[in-house]
Amino acid sequence: MTTARKPRDLGHDDLVLCHFTLDRHHDIEQRVRAAAAGGYAAIGIYTRDYQRLEADGRAPDRLAELLESHGVGLAEIEALRGWGDPAVVGTDDYLEQEATAWRIADRFESRYVQAIGPYAGSMDDAGQAFGALCDRAAEHGLVVGLEFLPFTNIVDASDALAIVEAAARPNGGVCLDIWHHERGAADLELLRAVPGELITGVQVSDGPAIPVLDSYYDDCLRTRLPPGQGDFDVAGFVEVVEASGTTAPWGVEVCNQAAWATDGIEHAQACADGLRAFLQN
Repeated sequence: MTTARKPRDLGHDDLVLCHFTLDRHHDIEQRVRAAAAGGYAAIGIYTRDYQRLEADGRAPDRLAELLESHGVGLAEIEALRGWGDPAVVGTDDYLEQEATAWRIADRFESRYVQAIGPYAGSMDDAGQAFGALCDRAAEHGLVVGLEFLPFTNIVDASDALAIVEAAARPNGGVCLDIWHHERGAADLELLRAVPGELITGVQVSDGPAIPVLDSYYDDCLRTRLPPGQGDFDVAGFVEVVEASGTTAPWGVEVCNQAAWATDGIEHAQACADGLRAFLQN
């Protein structure tokens, strides 16, 4: 049995199987087995999925045993939305999502929580709100990654960087997701402008040049491909990330509906192998 490494000790040579690669279509046991088989150091989990595991009595203790028995950590927590809107951040639902993230971090020593837009008000308002989120996350040992999404008002890497720099927190940074880069600005210079010390999360996939589905949301959760099997400039993306000097592990987020009916092991392996081929070049 391989001993699971502490998620906060993971580095840039490690791979993390992001939650949405297998998501709700695979039970947590399948996801952990797939991660272990593919040589991933850790998995990610969505707060609402963790709540379901708690309700079923499978978290935290049984989940901890499952992870330990497979030598896999729980490194990433997804995804906090509403932190930047005063009308949302105080609601019971949002507060429970944060509380869930903190429970996960405290129990599993997770390293990272992801935040997404939109935000309300000005960019300065967003910076203050993101800073406050970072402060709350720091109490639980977490770094925060702000992910840009073209369908929110944090459209690209420059928007995310502006908010992170305005917040100026040591545990706050940007998440670079190749899907939203390619489907958005597709300008590597915007990624290159993000200092390595401010890249706290990286998510890699591939995809067709032309979207398959009309809905951006559905397309990004159904049609991603393993690195090397699509038309994205994965090599260019990897080169920029490597040159930045970031120490963040590589997140693999390849949501593909063709994998839903499988046990997930072959899909997770193909994703890991595809990314490793780029990292070795």
